[in-house]
Amino acid sequence: MTALHILVVDDEPSLVDVLQPVLETAGYRITVAQDGRSAQAAIEAIEFDLILLDLGLPDIDGKSLLQRVRLDQDVPVIVISARHQEAEKIAALDEGADDYVNKPFEIGELMARMRAAIRRHSLSRAEASTYRAGGLAIDFPTRRVTLSGETVKLSPKEYDLLQTLARRAGQVVTHKRLLAAGWGAEATDTQYLRVYIGLLRQKIEQDPSDPCLLLTEPGVGYRLIGTG
Repeated sequence: MTALHILVVDDEPSLVDVLQPVLETAGYRITVAQDGRSAQAAIEAIEFDLILLDLGLPDIDGKSLLQRVRLDQDVPVIVISARHQEAEKIAALDEGADDYVNKPFEIGELMARMRAAIRRHSLSRAEASTYRAGGLAIDFPTRRVTLSGETVKLSPKEYDLLQTLARRAGQVVTHKRLLAAGWGAEATDTQYLRVYIGLLRQKIEQDPSDPCLLLTEPGVGYRLIGTG
């Protein structure tokens, strides 16, 4: 099997010196770019399987590079950054990042998130027509939702929100994206979203007060647990 090729975009030598050998030992092929210009050149020349992207690059903002990546390639991107502000995290996710890991991080956690992102991307490419996890099942072509085999009746808006979350299962979906799915791109009032998330939890969670399927990412959005 051909080794998956990972692009690490980070100008912090100490991090790269630790991360590169660990990833190579795990069987990944690694290319390192220390600034946005060299990262862009690598992306134009090579089709990567995943990109680890630091936002604080010396020549351009990492979010600008993320925008360029999304114009050219459908590749999973995990942002790794010391910028802990929620606004930065939300902006990166809105620009198309698949996940976000704060520095400092545990290598084990990062590698788990890498595997999850690659797996989600492979399923997306296969155009999966169903979602199944924790007893919840969604058949996208028929819009049928079941919980432990029993049909769950959802309003059109509830289904649209659940489908948006399921299509990106395991990933954080920001308030902005969910509002756009339910009420249009101009919607900004997250109170509507909180109400409908509450309604969804009443229908799909065994204990809506302690959800295990539809999780809150405080200040950012929501995450439906991944399949498999």
